[in-house]
Amino acid sequence: MENITVRTTLALPSELLEATDRAVREGKAKSRNEFVALALRHELAAQKRADIDAAFAGMADDVEYQAEVVKISNEFATADWESFQIGESQQ
Repeated sequence: MENITVRTTLALPSELLEATDRAVREGKAKSRNEFVALALRHELAAQKRADIDAAFAGMADDVEYQAEVVKISNEFATADWESFQIGESQQ
């Protein structure tokens, strides 16, 4: 997949621009552009993780999901116990 770059203009607080320039001077990025793109990627990934976490958190209150978890757990209880016993006997 080709990565197309589009030129844009951003207005940033001066302290963020100064911190960005400092990071570039310290070799943490090749340029302001690279640093900002990296920061945006990190933030977008964090937001995506937060969305996924929120979806999983909702499962805690989902009665149907919780019933399914109990059912599956019960179905595997015997196999889990047998696996545990085999593991213990091999020690």
